[in-house]
Amino acid sequence: MTANKTPVRKKPTVYIVDDDDGMRRALSVLMSTVGYNAVSFERPAEFLQKLDPNQPGCLVLDVRMPEMSGLEVQQQLNRSGSMLPVILMTGHGDIPMAVQAMKDGAFDFLQKPFRDQDLLDRINGALKQDAENRETVERHADLKRRSESLTPREREVMALVVDGRANKVIAIDLGLSERTVEIHRANVMEKMQARSVAHLVKMHLTLNGETLGNG
Repeated sequence: MTANKTPVRKKPTVYIVDDDDGMRRALSVLMSTVGYNAVSFERPAEFLQKLDPNQPGCLVLDVRMPEMSGLEVQQQLNRSGSMLPVILMTGHGDIPMAVQAMKDGAFDFLQKPFRDQDLLDRINGALKQDAENRETVERHADLKRRSESLTPREREVMALVVDGRANKVIAIDLGLSERTVEIHRANVMEKMQARSVAHLVKMHLTLNGETLGNG
């Protein structure tokens, strides 16, 4: 069996969207001093047009902008299925909007003026969350690929194995010999890369909408 290749991880990008030129420049310099790759945009529409959903990172987003508010940007990201964590920058009067964006799934918000370290702490947390989210999605996609490699008969056997049926019972249910069931079962365990029946049960639950845990 060919060994799985470890995917090359992309360096995360910190997106900055703010119509204030001075703020954009200051944040870009801050990101570069700590080694982050930063891309800034004056217009939210340009950011939304150029955003690559496969690029890991996070978004530092001003709430109040003339063309489109931060809340509207957040809502558009939600509609597109984006998993990019959003950190909102708010003035005092914008806090209700920021709270609404948090309810819509934003990662956090900072009230202006804020300390550089407070922003960096939130960016670190957002990038960690993004990496965890993407790892979960990739594990689920890999699990789906394994499942799709099974034959229809192997899927039937897997469903009965995770239901706790013994080989003899599965053989009767499917009208097969016990030896044939053993072969199908071994193929299922190999293709799914299951370490045990308990591991197979966990993967089966994940494929049917349960949360994927470690392993």
